[in-house]
Amino acid sequence: MLKESKAFSSFSVDDLKTAKEFYGQKLGLEVSETNEGLGLQVTGGGEIFIYPKANHTPATFTVLNFPVDDIEQAVDELGRCGVQFESYEGEMKTDKKGIFRGAARGEGPNIAWFKDPAGNILSVLEQ
Repeated sequence: MLKESKAFSSFSVDDLKTAKEFYGQKLGLEVSETNEGLGLQVTGGGEIFIYPKANHTPATFTVLNFPVDDIEQAVDELGRCGVQFESYEGEMKTDKKGIFRGAARGEGPNIAWFKDPAGNILSVLEQ
């Protein structure tokens, strides 16, 4: 039944104008406006819908992952655009750049997390 459905992901933010600036200007994504929110166009024709929610609570998990070929380059470029990466301790300990280096240890990909202005968690991860 749903096999032919064109599925899409969505999440909320507390301020559409700030979200549009962040996703369009800082991250360089194509952003379209709709009556209900924002659409992010991603490679492959997919779209992510961002909608406003007055009582928005940021997700406590990663809502959007951006696969990259070179995580060092991606982190450096995003950092120059003002993106600040999260720092974690414990099992997912990140280095001084904010990168969890799991690939060399067989513990998943190299990945770096950051937040959008609404506090939602996003990541870049090395393919």
